[in-house]
Amino acid sequence: MSEAVIRTVPSPPGLLASLEPLLREWLPRQRWFAGKGRPVTGFSLVAATELLPADARLGLFHVLVRAHQPLVPALGSPEQPGDCYQLLIGVREALPPRLAPALIGHVTEGPLAGRTVYDALYDTRPAEVLLEALRSRARVGGLRFDRDPDQEIRTGLVPRLMTAEQSNSSVVYGDTFILKLLRRIVPGVNPDLELPLALAREGCPRVPAPTGWMVADLAGETWVLGVLQPFVQGATDGWELALRELAKGEDFAAEARALGRATAEVHTALARALPTVTLGHSQLRPLVDGMLARLEEAVHAVPALLPYAPGLRTAFTALAELAGEGRTWTGQRVHGDLHLGQCLRSASGQWSLIDFEGEPAKPLAERRMPQPAVRDVAGMLRSFDYAAHSAETPVPGWAETCRAAYCTGYAEAAGFDPRTDPVLLRAYETDKAVYEVVYEARHRPDWLHVPLSAVRRLAAPDRTGVIS
Repeated sequence: MSEAVIRTVPSPPGLLASLEPLLREWLPRQRWFAGKGRPVTGFSLVAATELLPADARLGLFHVLVRAHQPLVPALGSPEQPGDCYQLLIGVREALPPRLAPALIGHVTEGPLAGRTVYDALYDTRPAEVLLEALRSRARVGGLRFDRDPDQEIRTGLVPRLMTAEQSNSSVVYGDTFILKLLRRIVPGVNPDLELPLALAREGCPRVPAPTGWMVADLAGETWVLGVLQPFVQGATDGWELALRELAKGEDFAAEARALGRATAEVHTALARALPTVTLGHSQLRPLVDGMLARLEEAVHAVPALLPYAPGLRTAFTALAELAGEGRTWTGQRVHGDLHLGQCLRSASGQWSLIDFEGEPAKPLAERRMPQPAVRDVAGMLRSFDYAAHSAETPVPGWAETCRAAYCTGYAEAAGFDPRTDPVLLRAYETDKAVYEVVYEARHRPDWLHVPLSAVRRLAAPDRTGVIS
């Protein structure tokens, strides 16, 4: 990339001070902002890099900023440096109407006084700058753009921002590539790049192989910022497809079975590509303790859980007892946040798995820990349940049929059926349902009945709570 396109220069002094009043209002409104419910009391600048000169007609800054928030939303509670966010900030004299949804605000002081700043991912030229930097393997200050030398990145691909609500942001380039930019970032090896690269080395066709990646090298640590992958043209995500079939009253069992096979193929490839471990009593104890602790916290947060708590607790204690009797399991790297929305079905009928970041709210080290593959299975089983309850006209038995078909497909590819380990499966599905109860109570109270219906099933004393 030429020096005329990207210049390695320090950010203007006072840049954060000029942006802070606007970010304080704008950042908490974003779908991907993780600290909702707690006021932002300030910011600290982690890094800022000028990608297009701010004194030109169109300026562009890459900014890593840490939002400071109190620990709890109460007056006088201690403030702490919070999450770090990646921002692409465009600078113009005024925004054209097409960029109105991207507005951050009008700067009144500091080096950008009199200019308008906005989320640059909505704009064609800034998005082009990122792709060109990846294509040319540019280094700009602490930013490093790299790519697979065996994959070509053509020029002239027209970018468009995907506007569907996500916990990150994605830009599609000419239906050829999709660039996922992480918004909430942490230093270290990010599984959203690590696992697809490992699967590509194994030749696993179920996950698009990374074409390029953006990282920041800061203070001796590497921060993964974004991943460029082939765009699966004409694909439908599993959630949309399931709801569409439900609305037509169509059977989804064949697709669920194929998705089970795809999941098992990914798990098998991950077990080959990365180390596995044996999980015995000493390894399972902290895992079970975590499940029990989350249940207790959930009961305090959502009193509707209280009548079911004793039955739910047995799902976890039964797993601990089994481990205490000498039972062991294999732990391996897993997807970590698998549901229908993380799966794509191509026009040819091929299923792919995407978004290997794991649950962003959890520490990176925890997301990278080897775990039983059943954790992903439990997440998908819960997703079928959610889809069934989202249908305008309920289809009796739809979720149960899909859950059974998914497990059958998984068994066909993996060589073992997750239903043959009902204690482990019940524990993980219960843990997921408890998490869902808290989430829905806080964010979507109208949906609380969905996980509560699962809680009633999983807490039943005379069943394992899983499908036969």
